[in-house]
Amino acid sequence: MKNKDQYKMQNIRTYVQLGFVFLCLWIGVEFYLFLKYFETGGLTAYFNRPPGVDAFLPISSMMSVYYYTLTGEIHKAHPAGFFIFLGVVSMSFLLGKSFCSWVCPVGFLSECIGDFGDWLQKRVFKWKKFRIRMPRFLDYILRSVKYLLLGFLFYVVFYTMSSFALEMFLDSPYNTISDVKMYYFFADLSRFSLIVITALFVLSIFFKNFWCRYLCPYGALLGITSLLSPVKISRDENKCIDCSLCAKACPSAINVDKVKTVISDECSSCLRCVDSCPVKDALGLKIVPINKKVEKRWTPYIAMAGFLLFTSMGVLTGNWQNDVSIYEYEQLYKIKDSVGHPGNADKIGFGDEKKNEMNEKNPKD
Repeated sequence: MKNKDQYKMQNIRTYVQLGFVFLCLWIGVEFYLFLKYFETGGLTAYFNRPPGVDAFLPISSMMSVYYYTLTGEIHKAHPAGFFIFLGVVSMSFLLGKSFCSWVCPVGFLSECIGDFGDWLQKRVFKWKKFRIRMPRFLDYILRSVKYLLLGFLFYVVFYTMSSFALEMFLDSPYNTISDVKMYYFFADLSRFSLIVITALFVLSIFFKNFWCRYLCPYGALLGITSLLSPVKISRDENKCIDCSLCAKACPSAINVDKVKTVISDECSSCLRCVDSCPVKDALGLKIVPINKKVEKRWTPYIAMAGFLLFTSMGVLTGNWQNDVSIYEYEQLYKIKDSVGHPGNADKIGFGDEKKNEMNEKNPKD
């Protein structure tokens, strides 16, 4: 029997997601106004660069975290990204891949497209009891792609890059204006990029969360760290009536009805399975090591705790806005189209003076 609270948590989650979507849109507008000043050669009003744009530079942010472990310093090019990255990863330690289902705007969009796909297949195609599903063997193969991408990034950053190369990259013009280059990539999509995005959209209609499930390396990282989270979805086998509604509700196709504790790198703690369960306390969150139930109403607070903690630290410690001056941005903006990805330290363009400085910091044995 359905009750009034059955979808309450999903409504709360939607409100949280919408809040972050509007926040991202606001950041986008601020960044547009910031760039407009340089586009017009200073003829329009100057707006400060929104630090939140660093959230869209996860690779640079990951490299900043690595840089911090080597030097004990927060790199000044994109400091907000450093704290946002740590906040996102901490969310997965606290409550699985909750970032993907509670905060990520791409995750929200992917959910909306998947729900549209459900509506399309049921109402338009009249497939009441059938939904196109990825063959299991192909699903396993495709799910490995995001881990291969993550492995490649880890190999490049943590294995091939010396501390010298790392700092040279973070100091490079390419990294400094990577947010600018990212903006113009999406503002002026090439035909190929448009085809790829359209293909992902269509695939997501028929295969839920296609990008998130198969291609997102950020999700792969969070999936790995989420396995260490002590808070899991748990099923009380004595109360379960084997209706399988939880498994049908799961957007990640996890067989929730077949396990006592959900231990999966695909679980995003969206709680759709819990909300679909018709039996009170048959399914819920639990701190597994101490076998303690977590009240569902605490989910949003647990999900957001780590994220808000680290982002607040960035603001309160004065490490939120970067230290790039207007003059530097003006000069870099003029050469933005010619600044390419630095293949190695010798191609970044800082010269021998910078190399000698780095060698003094990190003398060879």
